[in-house]
Amino acid sequence: MSVWRQKKLWGKLPPGPTPLPFIGNYLQLNTQQMYNSLMKISERYGPVFTVHLGPRRIVVLCGHEAVKEALVDQAEEFSGRGEQATFDSLFKGYGVAFSNGERAKQLRRFSITTLRDFGVGKRGIEERIQEEAGFLIEALRGTRGAFIDPTFFLSRTVSNVISSIVFGDRFDYEDEEFLSLLRMMLGSFQFTATSMGQLYEMFPSVTKHLPGPQQQALKELQGLEEFIAKKVDQNQRTLDPNSPRDFIDSFLIRMQEEQNNPNTEFHMKNLVLTTLTLFSAGTETVSTTLRYGFLLLMKHPEVEAKVHEEIDRVVGTNRQPKFEDKAKMPYTEAVIHEIQRFGEMIPMVEACRVTKDTKFREFLL
Repeated sequence: MSVWRQKKLWGKLPPGPTPLPFIGNYLQLNTQQMYNSLMKISERYGPVFTVHLGPRRIVVLCGHEAVKEALVDQAEEFSGRGEQATFDSLFKGYGVAFSNGERAKQLRRFSITTLRDFGVGKRGIEERIQEEAGFLIEALRGTRGAFIDPTFFLSRTVSNVISSIVFGDRFDYEDEEFLSLLRMMLGSFQFTATSMGQLYEMFPSVTKHLPGPQQQALKELQGLEEFIAKKVDQNQRTLDPNSPRDFIDSFLIRMQEEQNNPNTEFHMKNLVLTTLTLFSAGTETVSTTLRYGFLLLMKHPEVEAKVHEEIDRVVGTNRQPKFEDKAKMPYTEAVIHEIQRFGEMIPMVEACRVTKDTKFREFLL
């Protein structure tokens, strides 16, 4: 009966290339250009198709219409988190980004509320961004026009905005520990896009035991977790329950409030891994987008000239830009949106999981 039922369900999955035992569709995929490989498969099978990444069966949605139908029109059914082997090795279903069910709901609700309390989406965050932009300008002036790699100039600035909320303070740009953290974040982030990173995603049970760059990526994630744990310990020793200084303090206070609840999700593991998520997600994606944006402007100087003209006309040269300027700068805003569209940092996004048997178009997921 169970075999028949499985075959019946399989028959309702979207079409896709025939897999081989264990390796799945590995031979049909270019792990160095996974995105292009999947787009090529979609040309044959349409915008919704099934592919086997090693032994894992994945349904791929390509294009705006299919993604909107799933993630907007059927948001609840598609709200579960799928596997991501590189990060799962550390997170193991804990923290705000890699959890499911009630844990994910509670942590998400708490994180959004607490971030808003500390100014995210309000005037407070704008002032932090303006202050940090000032430090970036000074650092760039200090190069005296020399050729530079902007990677860590941008990531230090972006990271300090979220650091001031999560840790209650910014880092000095020359702080060696800070630079080490940024390198670890960049390294683990970039690994997932490499050929070996994709191979690790398909066959983690085998590749985690082999030497290779995956071991360095896992070590970097471990180093980030240890740094956060150290920060949490410092906060614990100086905590004033009546006066939270940052996100960590707020979580620690909630932990105290729920210490008699045996089913609480507010415990040390979720604190460390949620903080790590906010710190890394608030650093790497934004700084990489900025870096890519500057590259695109260099390749399209006529667009850069128009942005420059609008900035000079609306903001001028004697003050910093502010949120109110946005309404008067339609061209600059359009360019920012186009950079985000054209230079999508994570084209395959974080894997989603359906929370129950779900009918999608004519298929059953």
